[in-house]
Amino acid sequence: QVRLVESGGGLVQPGGSLRLSCAASRSIFSIYAMGWYRQSPGKERELVAQITGGGSVNYADSVKGRFTISRDITKNTVYLQMSTLKLEDTAVYYCHADDSPYSRTWGQGTQVTVSS
Repeated sequence: QVRLVESGGGLVQPGGSLRLSCAASRSIFSIYAMGWYRQSPGKERELVAQITGGGSVNYADSVKGRFTISRDITKNTVYLQMSTLKLEDTAVYYCHADDSPYSRTWGQGTQVTVSS
């Protein structure tokens, strides 16, 4: 089963940018889908962005136009470029990989804090 290592989180001011990385332990060439969820204290985990094996992307309405998900097959890595960050974006961000529609692996999470 694929293992995921996340990096790139940190503290940023409102309006700033961060780029999260999710490095997989094996090739992601044929993986079904990968993406990012986030969770804040007291809130349910929500889907932020997803990219399928065919390259199709989906975004939560709250991040459309600000976040971009992408992948680099040669580096076995998926990225989440976050721009125009808001206070409401503060959360732990979790990468996930779906080996099939019914098999999911999670990363350990990386903290993103937007604060002035």
